[in-house]
Amino acid sequence: MFLPLRAPRAPAAVLWLSMAALATLTACSRQESPPEPIRAVKLQTVGAAPLQAQTAFAGDIRARTEAQLGFRVAGKVLSRNVELGQAIKPGQLLAQLDGADYALAAQGAQAQVQAATTQRDLEAANYRRFKELRDKNFISAAEMERHAAALKSAQAQLDQAKANAASQSNQTAYTRLVADVAGVVTAVNVEPGQVVSAGTPVLRVAKDGARDAVFAVPEDRIAQLKPGQPVQVKVWPEEQALGAHIREVAASADAATRTYQVKASLDAAPNDVLPRLGATVTVLPAERPAGADKAAEMIKLPLSALWDKAGSSQVWVFDPASSTVNPQAVAVARMDGNDAVIQSGLQAGQQVVIAGVHVLNAGQKVTVFQSKYAANAPAQTQTDAPVVNAPAAADSASPPPASKQQ
Repeated sequence: MFLPLRAPRAPAAVLWLSMAALATLTACSRQESPPEPIRAVKLQTVGAAPLQAQTAFAGDIRARTEAQLGFRVAGKVLSRNVELGQAIKPGQLLAQLDGADYALAAQGAQAQVQAATTQRDLEAANYRRFKELRDKNFISAAEMERHAAALKSAQAQLDQAKANAASQSNQTAYTRLVADVAGVVTAVNVEPGQVVSAGTPVLRVAKDGARDAVFAVPEDRIAQLKPGQPVQVKVWPEEQALGAHIREVAASADAATRTYQVKASLDAAPNDVLPRLGATVTVLPAERPAGADKAAEMIKLPLSALWDKAGSSQVWVFDPASSTVNPQAVAVARMDGNDAVIQSGLQAGQQVVIAGVHVLNAGQKVTVFQSKYAANAPAQTQTDAPVVNAPAAADSASPPPASKQQ
């Protein structure tokens, strides 16, 4: 006798476990994202601040015109007739090359002139004789033309020989280095016995006359200086103050120092006494006019407080009521050292984030950063403050309160 088969039934415990797991997964999928972390920010209260004080630039005195002098031909230096710092006059012999070879070449050129002259005279005499024969119809016209051409060729060769002789004469003269203007020798680059090529700098000469104060200006200050702007030049160590005007501002910065070279032309000095070449000077821009101090009081922020949004300069403004930050567009007038001068967009009393500006979002809650050293430092009371030169006060001070008994 067979019993009927029954379908297996799942235990009730398994069903309850399945339902619990499904409920857990549903609850996890509905969990919200974790709250945004509260970041610590460093703040600065906005207020009018004075611009940096008048800036002075160090420089030196140089001649307006300074030239490198050299021989126009190559050769061995025979003599150098001037020394460093020596004053020179126009026409003075400065240095000389060994000109023996150039003298021989000039003599050879003169010999060629004499030979060409003789040949020209011979062709001229032949031309005159054959001209008389042609007048009597003893020779043909073609023969006459041939002698005329020979005379022209001889004349051309004579002209060429004369030009060559003149060039060789100039080459001989170029072995003497002669001063063109009055000035001072500021550099000596060769010595007697040295072989130089044409154009090699031999001497550097500073021309007498106008002088400049030459100084270097950093990139963040070059915009303040314009050609024609008056400046004051003080010569060290006498501190003699001279008037000057900016004559030239370099178009590009030096690749090594990242500074711009500026030249200021000195005005007429007292008693027409110009400072010596190479003198150390201090150049100060013209003083601000009366009333400029108010204009100089402007809002300044560190460059670290600025960030860019679609080409617009922005800052984060802190709201103490909600402890949140919000973006604020500002207009930057110019740079002042490591600070930015704010033209508009902020008001005095506002608090601006000056560190960590690139990790903030609009409406984000923040906390004010405090240095752990400042937080852990004990507060100094008036009693704890040291008293200088007051022993009586120290003696009369009440003793500190005793510690409580445990």
